Amino acid sequence: MTSRHFAALLLTASACLAAGPALAQDLKVRAGTQAVEGAPGSLQNVAAPAPVFGPKIVAGFKPPLFNGKPDFTGVWNNETLTGIERSPAFGTRAVLTDGETRVIEGANDTLLARANAPTKAGATIKDIEGLDSCSGGRSGAAQVCNYDAGWTTPGELVMRVNGQPRTSILTTPDGRYPKPLRQETASARARRLAAATGEGGASAAELNRGPQNDNPETRGLAERCIVVRSDPPMFKGLYNNNHMFQMTKDSVAIVTEMIHDTRIVRLNSKHRTDGVRPWFGDAIGWWEGDTLVVETTNMPESQSYRGSWQNLKVTERFTMVSPTRMNYRFEISDPTMWEKPWGGEYEFVRGKQMYEYACHEGNYGLENILAGARAEDALAAGKTTEQAAVKR
Repeated sequence: MTSRHFAALLLTASACLAAGPALAQDLKVRAGTQAVEGAPGSLQNVAAPAPVFGPKIVAGFKPPLFNGKPDFTGVWNNETLTGIERSPAFGTRAVLTDGETRVIEGANDTLLARANAPTKAGATIKDIEGLDSCSGGRSGAAQVCNYDAGWTTPGELVMRVNGQPRTSILTTPDGRYPKPLRQETASARARRLAAATGEGGASAAELNRGPQNDNPETRGLAERCIVVRSDPPMFKGLYNNNHMFQMTKDSVAIVTEMIHDTRIVRLNSKHRTDGVRPWFGDAIGWWEGDTLVVETTNMPESQSYRGSWQNLKVTERFTMVSPTRMNYRFEISDPTMWEKPWGGEYEFVRGKQMYEYACHEGNYGLENILAGARAEDALAAGKTTEQAAVKR
């Protein structure tokens, strides 16, 4: 029987976190259906329930209060197996059956058992890759055993919202990113920069970017340990998925465990008009009943979201639905990029504690990248590699 591989549900926000072939082989969709093979009570037998979008407060729950409003203070975690986008195999279906959920979570348990198994004495790196026992089970040439499961916490459970296991974080009709109204090709961008004309011309950041390996400032934000997660919207990563909320009467601070980036939300304020685009944008907030609404604009170009930044507006809503769960909804708006606003939702769970993330300790990669580039410059100029020791 021909089957379609069902891997997209386990894809994360970045390509480096994608589930590998071994896991995809465990999760197949029955031909001609939207049902996972081997899942009792899947679509062939039992219809998946209709989705319940938005926060549903647990009966009798009343949140703790601070200054008369729900108190989110504490650590919250958003790790999950569920991917941002939905597998095309599920079409418009937003909810999994219980049987399908068991198959997905069980396959991940099997993957982790392989990844956590003791390494055979005398095994080489090729042996380990061949046995699919490294990188949290995500082995193969693209992963090269970069991390084993002991160093990663991307999530072990399907995301449940209002108790329903979801097929994606996005709540668009097909659970996938909408197509942009415009998408500049690399060649078109190069022509625009060369002429410094066109829609919006060339930004200062684009004009001053320079060769990628010319200086530390021309390398990526993540490898320079400046910004790794470009919140908002808030998505999980391979590890460090805790977020600490701290409230005052005038603001809310959201600290991300990854590099300990902090977003400051000014309550009952207005967006700045001085043209400055701070890291993570300019966030203001207000209360709509028991829901904290956060609106972010003025995103810097270096933190663009799917090509949008100049006219990007991200609206987030946080609602505690039980003592241990918080509904999170986000809406993306940019009329120059998409026909209409779109977004998604999931639920944070109560976390335990934040850990230190020492991003640059013992990090020699960036120095070596620049040193290698200087050596290439020297060779191109006909110098010896010893003469290339001068650093810019």
